[in-house]
Formats: sequence, C-alpha cells, structure tokens
Amino acid sequence: MTETTPEKVAWWHLHRRLYNWVIHWADTRYGVLALILLAITEPICVPIPADVLVIGLCFGKPKQSLKYGLLCSFFSVVGGTIAFSLGLLIGPERVAHFFDTLSFGPLQLGEKATKALELYQRYDFWAIAISALTPVPYMLFSWLGGMAKVSIIKFIGISLVFRTMRFGTEGLLFYLFGEKARRLIEKYFNAATVIVILLLAVLVFIIKKAGHLFH
Repeated sequence: MTETTPEKVAWWHLHRRLYNWVIHWADTRYGVLALILLAITEPICVPIPADVLVIGLCFGKPKQSLKYGLLCSFFSVVGGTIAFSLGLLIGPERVAHFFDTLSFGPLQLGEKATKALELYQRYDFWAIAISALTPVPYMLFSWLGGMAKVSIIKFIGISLVFRTMRFGTEGLLFYLFGEKARRLIEKYFNAATVIVILLLAVLVFIIKKAGHLFH
C-alpha cells in the first residue's frame, strides 16, 4: 500500500469516504485530470480541499510538484470565478428576500444578511485573501463575493495571488524537500498562513500611512 492509498472506513462515514475517493486518484494515470476537475469544482460545490490531491500527486512525483501546485492554483481560480458568477446572478436582493422568508418576530434575517454582504464589500480584499490562502472555505467566499457584487477583476487578481501562494508553496516544498515536505506542511501550514496574513495587514497599514504623508 502506498502513502496515498486511503484506509477503508465504515460506509456511514460519508465525508471520509469522499475524501478517500478523491485521494485515490493520485495513484492512477488520471491523477492530473482528477486534480484539474477537483480544483475547478471545489470552489463551487465540493467540500474536499484540493490540497489532499496536490499533496498525493507531489508525494508520488516530487520533481513535478511545481506543475501540480500551479495547475491547481489556476483551475481553482477558474472554479472560484464560476462560483462568483453564479453568486452574481443570484444577487444581494434575492439573498435578502430568501432570509426575509425565514425571519420571525423581531429577528430580521434579511436585514442581517444585507449587512453581512455590505461587510464583505467593505473588507473584500481580506475576505478573498484569507479564504484563498487559509483553510477558511474559499467556496463560501467565492459565492458570497458574487452576491456582494464586488469587482470580479479584483476577485480574480487576489485569488490568483493567494491560491498560488497556497498550492504553489505546497508544490515548491515537495520539489525542494521531497517526502519531508508532507511533515512540514502538516506541522507548519496553519501557523505560516497566520504569519502571512499578519504581515499583509502590517504592509497594508504602512502603505496607507505612507499614502497619507504624500497628500
């Protein structure tokens, strides 16, 4: 049994069975095609992160790991853009109306949903960047980005940068460190993403302050 061969689980553990089904493709000749399809569908409707297949493929062929990371990055943004476009078709008005139908008593869910989308618009850079880089569901924020009607160009640009940082880094680690990369990713990935986000916050703060000095 290879490193990527999943263990058998009980039939009622549906999410784990789906996870195992996804990762088993790393041991087949259709691994790259499966990676592309998973990268596209994950931001739309698939609850399994594409990382599992990236890591499985990289583990089998570390010298091609950069290709796997970049392929996943690009097609993940394609999928995110599709989800964004579907969210745009739904629009904030339908979202508010839907939640209004669920409201009862003093609890006005439609109004709260509208405020949530307004918050997304206000902090769109951080919403997109954090969901694209960290374990926060990129799928959810892709749909919400369209519903909030943020700039699609901005969404694509930020997604490309931070999805590449995520999957490209995984590929780079396997390219440089081979089998040791898996332990590095499992041990330090979450901590590293928090550090990156904090550094970005400091950078944005510095840029804003510098901008005020020249006005």
